[in-house]
Amino acid sequence: MARKDWRDRTPGQRRAVRAMSVVQLALAAAAWIDLWRRPPATVVGRKVWWAFVIAINFVGPLTYFRWGRRPSWSSGPAATAGGGGPGREES
Repeated sequence: MARKDWRDRTPGQRRAVRAMSVVQLALAAAAWIDLWRRPPATVVGRKVWWAFVIAINFVGPLTYFRWGRRPSWSSGPAATAGGGGPGREES
């Protein structure tokens, strides 16, 4: 099976590749920004390793968002003051 050149692809295939590229770049950018802003204590493992993992296509950013971050509601004033978890409003 010969490899198709960009010009050999249908307009629908070209749109799909462009859309997937935009999604991939948006996911990676969001993950890198979150990693950069997040204190090291709220990241599971070393931040530098997560920066490399995020660079792996769709899998990297999704892996970081699922397993690389500690929940923000598990630490901080609300958790230590007996305030509820996510979705709970103060009265």
